[in-house]
Amino acid sequence: MSKFDEKLATYQAALKAIDAKADMELLRKVTKGLGPSIYNNDGNKVACSQPSELERVCANFCVKKLGVAAGEGDAAVKAVCEMYTERTKHRAVFYYLVVKKLGKESVYA
Repeated sequence: MSKFDEKLATYQAALKAIDAKADMELLRKVTKGLGPSIYNNDGNKVACSQPSELERVCANFCVKKLGVAAGEGDAAVKAVCEMYTERTKHRAVFYYLVVKKLGKESVYA
């Protein structure tokens, strides 16, 4: 099993705890899109307690990658923070949930 597949298995288990009917292929694509950051212990997590982190997620992912307005992205990020209650939030799972919340699955088609 490759390192990528090991990380993906971890993310799949975390996502199944939130949504048993999750789209694992979409999770794979979102994870692949994150590149080497998934191997960095700090970079592969999202800290909802840090406003600057949430602003970066909104600006760099929601606005630039998904192409939504900042207000819409900010609302989605905050909603995912409330939904994903684990203390350690995996970035791939967090981004997957944001994509689903915004209905932007087509970006990864």
